[in-house]
Amino acid sequence: MKKITLKDIAKELNIAVSTVSRALQNNPRISEEVREKVLKIAKETNYLNNKYPDSPSLRKTNIIGVIVPKISYHLYAMAISGIEKVAKEHNMHIVICQSHESYREERSLIEELMEIGVAGIVISLAEETKQFDHFLKVKKNGIPLVFFNRSCDEIDADKVMIDNFKAAYDATNHLLSIGCKNIAFIGGPTILQISNTRLLGYKKALVDANISINKNQIEHCNFTRESGLSAARKLLYSPNYPDGILAYSDQIAINTMLAAKERGLKMPEDISIIGFNNEPVDELLEPSLTSINQPGFEMGTTAAKLIFDRIENPKLAYTKKVLKSELIIRNSTNKNKTSINRYK
Repeated sequence: MKKITLKDIAKELNIAVSTVSRALQNNPRISEEVREKVLKIAKETNYLNNKYPDSPSLRKTNIIGVIVPKISYHLYAMAISGIEKVAKEHNMHIVICQSHESYREERSLIEELMEIGVAGIVISLAEETKQFDHFLKVKKNGIPLVFFNRSCDEIDADKVMIDNFKAAYDATNHLLSIGCKNIAFIGGPTILQISNTRLLGYKKALVDANISINKNQIEHCNFTRESGLSAARKLLYSPNYPDGILAYSDQIAINTMLAAKERGLKMPEDISIIGFNNEPVDELLEPSLTSINQPGFEMGTTAAKLIFDRIENPKLAYTKKVLKSELIIRNSTNKNKTSINRYK
């Protein structure tokens, strides 16, 4: 006998395949009338008794969905390894997806992961994401959800991150401690809450040092090379260029270093630069880059453990795990050849 598929049922009822899938999942968006028609055909064709139904959401899967902006970022590569380790301990597998910093792609991936019936979703937001209805759908469907690194305050869920405010505060204080007087900040997109939190930490450090905040020393960019270089050049080619810069990420910091060399500035003598993420390449740069190390692997293992805790007990109170980070001092700020300054 020909195996009946979702497409066959959709064709019989003259509706979309996605509508059939949602009806079989009891999605509240589907009317009771349509749901009954879908179930009637599914029963008549023996679809529901198939050993391997086309809609995995009709059975519990052993898959955890993971969505990251880009796997090429060291932080996310390490986090994925951590998630995979915990998943294997629970006899589960992971499906890795990249949003490529796109809100539309992120929404589409969420829909696809729900369609295949994942047991949980771990995600770090795309830079474009400023609407969060797709996460409400995840919660409405009873799928455990954990945000890590980049999250949003608008959605109640389990979250894993570092203390971004304190990390930026301490990094700015490090620049002050080596004699920088005119410190700038290059943030990521303004819609990213994590970038805005780091900006607040930077500002607080300046205020506590009785230094006025100069809005002309604050720039934002997206995560392309061109955007990062443009933001750095705007600062470095100004009449009152900074002698210290805190960048949202190592990628932005590296572009800033390129712009500084282009400008003819020496590091750390003329300008000192700090990034976030502690990418492996940081040690190989000339000068080597001072950066805030985020525990990517631990982020991954912690996020995965939260997923499995919620699978076992969906009524648990939501948890926000704040992990420790490190300021790794290298030659881009290391006027005194200090090695490592650790902080919580």
